[in-house]
Amino acid sequence: MPTLLDDFPVLTPVTDEDLAIAVQAVRTHAPESWPQGELCRSERVPYPCRLARWGRATLEAAGLSAAQVEQGGWA
Repeated sequence: MPTLLDDFPVLTPVTDEDLAIAVQAVRTHAPESWPQGELCRSERVPYPCRLARWGRATLEAAGLSAAQVEQGGWA
């Protein structure tokens, strides 16, 4: 059985490069419905995976609200 690993650290201040990688992580590691429940589209592990959590946390650390992250308000 896989063990839960710690989340990736969110570095502050958030750089433009971190922001671009976080956007890509959130887009790539999106939820997908499967008979077993919501899985990460990229990794096929229960959603949210580590990279999805890191991406969302990084976007929020950059000043985006949770609602903006949900709506893709970084574009």
